[in-house]
Amino acid sequence: MPNSRPRPRRGARIGAGAAGRDELVSRSLQSAEHCMRAQDFGTAYAHYLLVLSLKPELKDGVKETFQYTLFKWAEELDALSRTQDLLGCYEQALELFPDDEVICNSMGEHLFRMGFRDEAAGYFRKAVKLNPDFSDAKENFYRVANWLVERWHFIMLNDTKRNMIYNAAIQKAVRLGSKSVLDIGTGTGILSMFAKKAGAHSVYACELSKTMYELACDVVAANQMEAGIKLLHMKSLDIEIPKHLPERVSLVVTETVDAGLFGEGIVESLVHAWEHLLLQPKTKGENGNYEHYGKVIPASAVIFGMAVECAEIRRHHRVGITDIAGVRLPANVKFQSTAYFSSDTEETIEPYTTEKMSRVPGGYLALTECFEIMTVDFNNLQELKSLATKKPDKLNVPVIKEGTLDAVVVWFVLQLDDEHSLSTSPSEETCWEQAVYPIHDLADYWIKPGDHVMMEVSCQDCYLRIQSISVFSSEYEMDVGKSFTKNKDRLSLGNEAELCSALANLQTSKPDAVDETCVLESTEIALLNNIPYHEGFKMAMRKVLSSLTPEKLCQAMDSQDSEMSYESEQNNSERSASEPFYVLDVSEGFSILPIIAGTLGQVKPYSSVEKDQHRSTLDLIAEANHFSKETLEFWLRHVEDESAVLQRPKSDKLWSIIILDVIEPSGLIQQEIMEKAAISRCLLQSGGKIFPQYVLMFGLLVESQTLLEENAVQGTARTLGLNIAPFINQFQVPIRVFLDLSSLPCIPLSKPVELLRLDLMTPYLNTSNREVKVHVCKSGRVTAIPFWYHMFLDDEIRLDTSSDVSHWKQAAVVLDSPIQVEMGEELVLSVQHHKSNVSITVKQ
Repeated sequence: MPNSRPRPRRGARIGAGAAGRDELVSRSLQSAEHCMRAQDFGTAYAHYLLVLSLKPELKDGVKETFQYTLFKWAEELDALSRTQDLLGCYEQALELFPDDEVICNSMGEHLFRMGFRDEAAGYFRKAVKLNPDFSDAKENFYRVANWLVERWHFIMLNDTKRNMIYNAAIQKAVRLGSKSVLDIGTGTGILSMFAKKAGAHSVYACELSKTMYELACDVVAANQMEAGIKLLHMKSLDIEIPKHLPERVSLVVTETVDAGLFGEGIVESLVHAWEHLLLQPKTKGENGNYEHYGKVIPASAVIFGMAVECAEIRRHHRVGITDIAGVRLPANVKFQSTAYFSSDTEETIEPYTTEKMSRVPGGYLALTECFEIMTVDFNNLQELKSLATKKPDKLNVPVIKEGTLDAVVVWFVLQLDDEHSLSTSPSEETCWEQAVYPIHDLADYWIKPGDHVMMEVSCQDCYLRIQSISVFSSEYEMDVGKSFTKNKDRLSLGNEAELCSALANLQTSKPDAVDETCVLESTEIALLNNIPYHEGFKMAMRKVLSSLTPEKLCQAMDSQDSEMSYESEQNNSERSASEPFYVLDVSEGFSILPIIAGTLGQVKPYSSVEKDQHRSTLDLIAEANHFSKETLEFWLRHVEDESAVLQRPKSDKLWSIIILDVIEPSGLIQQEIMEKAAISRCLLQSGGKIFPQYVLMFGLLVESQTLLEENAVQGTARTLGLNIAPFINQFQVPIRVFLDLSSLPCIPLSKPVELLRLDLMTPYLNTSNREVKVHVCKSGRVTAIPFWYHMFLDDEIRLDTSSDVSHWKQAAVVLDSPIQVEMGEELVLSVQHHKSNVSITVKQ
């Protein structure tokens, strides 16, 4: 019997389906909202995905809630290290909202934290293109741009002399027959293009950085050489013949050298090139076309050194005081900078720092003549292979001037061929910095004519290492004149040398018992040496604590100038042990401010240092200053989540003082500082303070060709007609950091003016936008606006980040286009502050 039920009409079925879908969407939205309230962000996210896949037209209405859910769920996935799930969520979100700059920026932030800098940069750039006024994305892109395209690229490309000499050497080699060329570490591709323009038949170039490889592809195409230059996105060590190159080449060109010559891996890459990629070298006296032989540009290098006195290097690498605001540094704690200490660690780290010695603040004094350290022939495979295993050479260098021995400064001369050379000497006008080897562990750093500085030099781990530095004093009557005769391989000193070495050890400090070696960054050592900083904090903390208990604490403080113990202070104070003042220091890195706070009476100081080594060092310092073991606490041991470091010390207590880091050592404002200040204000007891209480930002107008050249490639003339500037300048950033204004080559065109006020205690005094009139006191071209800060711990105690003893550097906004100004004019600056990011523009 046929089915007697009526068959639904087609339109009715569609209507029922639509109704069912609407019902499902409605229920999913309700479930998503319920999960949000329950903080079940993963399930809420899944519901929102279903809603938007069924009804895309709702995107605008739920966009902000969806973003919030995505970000919270991503935080949970990140904490659980579920990387693939996290990236999958963002990919789904970007399918739904492909033009959402906020999601693009957040995706970039996660990728950057994971170490995927190239990929992160792509998302940051997309976010900025979608919304040019999106300050968070712009700031992120500027930060990642510094990683991807290091600032020295701009400086080197603007060095016309360097470009001309490399071009001349490459032209000569190609003219003599080196027609097949491999450019190792091509960067923007400039050396490859020199070779192609010189007439090379085959040019290959390799580059490991994805960003630089893509940049080189664009540059080569823009200069219409893509058909003649084959670019490889890989390390030269991975190149194989015939897989990547059809045959061995006759010329390798490279500039994979750093301030210490070997730090970019030139030895390893050239050993591999000679063994696998280059034709055999031409032997002496051998005739024939260069096309059939291999050679390298640069052909060789000579490394030079000089012992110097330099107060700026000293204060960044050697703690020169034993008492910091009444806190005694014990003899059983030794501080060392990372540049010195890295030679004894398993991790391969550069055993030196770098400085442009011609611009180091305060200058330097040469204590020895310049001396030859080492020569290396890049066209000699056996010599290159023996460098890493060769025993250290011993050098004995006479002292010519009296002074404090602070460092050995190193530079080199690159001999590109027998005719062309480049020097990185501090006395040359060059784009190069010099390698600096700070000196530690001498019993006496004062040296004078007649003394000898002794050292061992080697190329361990393919880094130039200068170790075992000691001094042979002239007080020991001994003829060492003959000892400074070094053959090619090592210094032959005989018995005299052994005696000299033994005597030298008399000037090498031998601590009785070094219980702790504390390795610090150079900025942390400079901070320890910053006496006004610590004295200022001590005075400010004393004033706050005095105001909280005027009668009880003032008496104790009067007796505090002599060395005091925490136990005796307990007896003097009427305040019971259960009611101390709580002081929290959440400044970055190593800080002794909690110990200084602990000397001010009945105080329970908390330190937020993270490294175990730093904690044990602070424990030793506290012990040496007679703190009981319970006095100093390490706050991160009490906090489950490091991001929640700003909490109450106990459920029923509040902080008396919270110390925040407002300024980065680079000269920028710390990220999220205003958010941290807002949380801190909620955690203060009545009368408690945040340090600093407010910050004033100052700036001035300057004309500085140096800042222009360090920030962007200046046209095609500098690059010998090659079109490179528009491509690399995409990665220029508006703010230059880590500047020393005292030695920056510039002409001030105005007096300093106040640009901005950041008040951490009274936020209603802050403004996000401000216009500042600047009076021009000298005619010229405004190219940059350097800025720095005055940090007010209170209305009377001020710290200046531009002072000679500051551990902070300064920063500068570099203008896209210089502005011509005349004396007497006024320039209006627009200063904007948003989420700890500050932008300064000239209002036209």
